[in-house]
Amino acid sequence: MKGSSTSKGVVVNNEYNREIDWELRPGGMLVQKRAVGNASSGPMIKIKVSHGSYHHDIAAPAQSTFGDLKKILAQETGLEPKEQRLLFRGKEKEDDECLHMVGVKDMSKVVLLEDPASKERKLEEMKQNRGILKAYEEVAKVRSEVDKLSEKVVALEATVRGGSKVADKEFLLLTELLMVQLLKLDTIEADGEAKVQRRIEVRRIQDFVDTVDNLKARNSNPFSNSSNEVSVTTKWETFESGVGSLSAPAPSLQSSTKITQDWELFD
Repeated sequence: MKGSSTSKGVVVNNEYNREIDWELRPGGMLVQKRAVGNASSGPMIKIKVSHGSYHHDIAAPAQSTFGDLKKILAQETGLEPKEQRLLFRGKEKEDDECLHMVGVKDMSKVVLLEDPASKERKLEEMKQNRGILKAYEEVAKVRSEVDKLSEKVVALEATVRGGSKVADKEFLLLTELLMVQLLKLDTIEADGEAKVQRRIEVRRIQDFVDTVDNLKARNSNPFSNSSNEVSVTTKWETFESGVGSLSAPAPSLQSSTKITQDWELFD
C-alpha cells in the first residue's frame, strides 16, 4: 500500500487523496473493499443465473459479493437490487456474503427470484395503469360522440338564428342524446389525469345542453329578437334612473290631458 495513513479510511500518496472503503472478511481480516469489475479484485468467473424461464451468463470478480452481483443483474433484468433474492445451493444469500467464500466458482449456478412484496406491488401498479388506460379510452369514446353532437348543435343554432322555425322534438332529441353521453361519463371510474379529462367533458356537455335550451326558448318566441331585448334593458335603465325623480311621471300626465281635451272637442 503506497503512502502513509493519516486518518482512518484515508491514504495519501504523491498525486491525490482518496477515501478507501474497508470491509470485514470472514476470519476477522479487515481489507480494502474491492469494486465490482475492477481487474485488481481477483480473477473473473462466469456465473449462470437462472431467472424463471430466462438464463443470464454473468461475468464477475470471484471475490465480489452477492450484493455486487445484484447490481450487475439489475442492468440485465431491470430488477432493482432490493427487489432481488439470490439463492445458491438452495439457500438465500445475504448481500455482504462473498462469492468465493460460499463456494461460487466458474460456471456455478445461481437462482434469481423476485421479492414477493415487490412482485405484488408491481402487479398492483399494472392494474392501476390498466384502469387509467381503460378510463382514458372510455372518455375518448364519449368525446368522439360529443364532437358529432356538437356539429348538430351548431347547425341547429344557425337555423334558429336564421329565422327558420324548428320542431320542438328536434331540441328534445338533441338534449336526450347529450344526456346519454353525460350518463356514460358518470359510470366511468377514473383517477388522476383521466378524471380531469372526464370533468372537462361533463362541463362541455352541460354547456351544449344550456345552448339547446336557449335555442328552444328563442325558437318558441321568434319575436323575442335582439332589438326587443335592448328595449327591455333600456326600460329598466329608465326606471332605475327615474326612481325618486319628480319629472319621471310627466309623459303619462301630458297624454291624459290630451285625451280629456279631445273628448271635450268631440262633444
